[in-house]
Amino acid sequence: MRIIAGKYRGKKLFSPQSDGVRPTADRARESVFNILNSRLELPWENYRLLDLFSGTGAFALEALSRGVSSIAMVDHNPQTIRKNAALFPNDSANIRIITADATKLPPAQEKYNLLFADAPYNRGLSAPALISAASKNWLCPDAFCIVETEKSESLPLPQGFELLDERCYGIAKFSFLIYRP
Repeated sequence: MRIIAGKYRGKKLFSPQSDGVRPTADRARESVFNILNSRLELPWENYRLLDLFSGTGAFALEALSRGVSSIAMVDHNPQTIRKNAALFPNDSANIRIITADATKLPPAQEKYNLLFADAPYNRGLSAPALISAASKNWLCPDAFCIVETEKSESLPLPQGFELLDERCYGIAKFSFLIYRP
């Protein structure tokens, strides 16, 4: 695993130590960021990313490399996230690691206008995580959300979330949503 683009391009990341962690493949991550480059209306520095089920933190750290102003990575076991975040000491003030269940978030201290959620496949966790992020005030109105699921997994859209597009890469499906409370 590595950072694909931006100021940290080529930086290698620690791989997960657990079989339960399945990082988004580099190619799929690159494709998603290409879509974001074409869909996001503002420059990267205007975005704050909330990464749910962060696993290794690769997606959020890629966003940081591309210029987002800050990232928050949520996972119930952030051991690998901490190791990878330590590789970015110059940006430590822009990195927040939250040990929590992404489906039962604590009340928000900050709001985010970009969200990535990559729950374990086929466990029905994506919709509850979106509901938690919305109900606990983690999301700004019009937040752009990307949800990764297994390609045959359905994603029931919670109230306030609108589907814009879906793309499949290998076994993964990426749903692009907008949050309009």
